[in-house]
Amino acid sequence: MNNFDFLVGTWDSVQRRLVKPLAGSDEWYEFAGTTRCYSMFGGAANVDEVSFPEKGFNGLSVRLLNPETDEWSIYWANSRNGILALPPVVGKFTDGVGEFFSEEDWEGQPIVVRYRWSDITETSARWTQAFSTDKGETWETNWEAEFTRTGQ
Repeated sequence: MNNFDFLVGTWDSVQRRLVKPLAGSDEWYEFAGTTRCYSMFGGAANVDEVSFPEKGFNGLSVRLLNPETDEWSIYWANSRNGILALPPVVGKFTDGVGEFFSEEDWEGQPIVVRYRWSDITETSARWTQAFSTDKGETWETNWEAEFTRTGQ
């Protein structure tokens, strides 16, 4: 089994986002998501589309495995602007937890972005996004998603 095989199928999710990341805010908003995920390249690629009806947009994740390093590169795009977000977050799974990182810019400030997949079972999974302004010493989680499987 490849690392993202667990995600293949359909899912409902509860999404929570921090209203204002990196501003000392603790105000969150919540919305629903539905995801359909496919495996490709014999498990070395993975694509999903997530729909956020309440927010009026869809997102697309493309995950590609580098077999030499056993690292995944995860790319994100959304229907609001049609732009592939670069750079991808890159990382791997260790002991059932996947962590993926990139260096980016947030409102003119250099940050490190972390995606984390955890609490993975046959019927559920958890994803979080966090930002760090001190090169990974501390993290502020700004997006959380709790996934519940609805079909294969």
